[in-house]
Amino acid sequence: MTLQDLRQAEDTHVEKLYGFSTEMGIPRLDAHFPRSYIDLNRSRYEIDEELLEQAWPGERRQTDKVELGKGLIWRMLDNGQPIYTRKLSIAEIEQRIQQYWIPYHQALEALIERVHQHFGFVLHLNCHSMPSVSDTFSTNHPGLVHPDIVLGDRDGESADPALTHAMAEQFEQLGYSCWINKPYKGVELVKSYSNPAQGKHSIQVEINRRLYMNEQTRELTDGYATLRPHLQHVVSHMLNIVTQRLG
Repeated sequence: MTLQDLRQAEDTHVEKLYGFSTEMGIPRLDAHFPRSYIDLNRSRYEIDEELLEQAWPGERRQTDKVELGKGLIWRMLDNGQPIYTRKLSIAEIEQRIQQYWIPYHQALEALIERVHQHFGFVLHLNCHSMPSVSDTFSTNHPGLVHPDIVLGDRDGESADPALTHAMAEQFEQLGYSCWINKPYKGVELVKSYSNPAQGKHSIQVEINRRLYMNEQTRELTDGYATLRPHLQHVVSHMLNIVTQRLG
């Protein structure tokens, strides 16, 4: 497997797309390692035993993502290409959890709690990118042509649907096609740190890579210069909605 192959799993350039957030006074938490190494958007218990030298000694959850080979540690890329030529040890998995998964989740939880304690309200946007067409093991919908944007609130469990629909309307007014909860509802990062009844709202945002980059070379295209200010407009609109709710 080449580095170019492995980079197909990256949310490439997403941090650049949302680079305006700090200028707006919005805190942002970036991951500085690829999700193919360890996927922060998975439960720490989504262990794929097909990867392991021996049986996992602790709690383990067999989810749809694990079945697709994309559990906490990915076994394969979206096209089914194996990532490893050997089995991994228990110690290797535990090291990745301790060094990468736990610190990120602790930092995110602390950030959300700090904002919530100050304002009594949080809107957390979990930012991702998606391929233009779902590959064999991308989702349970292989071959699906993705829209420009997919917003996920776990069918209203992780955020007030009014917030999700307001965000979708802004994208649509800018000319983007936008789906809600199909095919991505949002998983661990919006599930674990949301509680709409307590004013903690989390929405997963998937952006179609063809809008801003060459999906083969990973290079930015001219579309980036159009998309970035549009994203800033949408985020600014959502910030205004949150401000109004705070009164």
